[in-house]
Amino acid sequence: MIAYLTGLVVTRPGEPVPKEKENKVMSNIDEAAAMSGSAGSPRDSAEAVQVLPDAGFVFDRSRAALVIIDPQNDFLSPDGAGWPVFGQSVTEHQVVANLTRLFEAAASSDMAIAVSPHYEYPADGEWRFGGPAEQLLNDLHMFQRSGPLSVEGLPGSGADFLEPLKKYVLDGSTIIASPHKIFGPQTNDLSLQLRKRGVSQIVLAGMAANLCVESHLRHLLEEGFEVAVVRDATAAPRVTDGDAYLAAVTNYSFLAHAVWLTDEAVSQMRGTA
Repeated sequence: MIAYLTGLVVTRPGEPVPKEKENKVMSNIDEAAAMSGSAGSPRDSAEAVQVLPDAGFVFDRSRAALVIIDPQNDFLSPDGAGWPVFGQSVTEHQVVANLTRLFEAAASSDMAIAVSPHYEYPADGEWRFGGPAEQLLNDLHMFQRSGPLSVEGLPGSGADFLEPLKKYVLDGSTIIASPHKIFGPQTNDLSLQLRKRGVSQIVLAGMAANLCVESHLRHLLEEGFEVAVVRDATAAPRVTDGDAYLAAVTNYSFLAHAVWLTDEAVSQMRGTA
């Protein structure tokens, strides 16, 4: 038996790949490597065949929500504090254009839409420790706000939502969750907001692929949600220790119920798949 898992041909041990499918035996991992320009060549067909079961995910718009992580200037704008680190990947994957398409598709399909933002307040500067990525965000002064009850200085700042996306985020019906403070939604009300609306399936995208998006994915799975990740509506940097985008997509392939490109996600949300 052969199954197709998020674009990946999967066979049982010892089972050959049909000749007509040989050219399609490329995993999300290899495709992501090609998209991100990582060093190395794609694996040959034998190596690309992975023994992973089909998740059997069936998308149901009536109980689904689009969840976008950190659609903010510091990640997505060339003027943002994080652009020198994340900008190349954002550009390569056309993240802003793809997020726009996702917002449009969800809005036109009357799906619930939620945003999980990241804000840093002055009191957060008193934290006494943090991991390397936390320190990087702090060093870049990303997502800075004057206080939890003040919007002074927020419009147009790095913490503000990207201007082309505001018409979707600030439409009066989109859920804007309380801020997550590091990477995952354990510290905000995202899950509560979704559960109260009867949501059990999530289309997930946003920033950054290996940090907040993957952390949201992992926690939402533990909360019992089915999650499809849109892999070209997210981005991550390449650093001396490796390609963070490729690392994230590798994990998505093992964790998410589906891994889609924006074209597939839009088709699913519009009911034309």
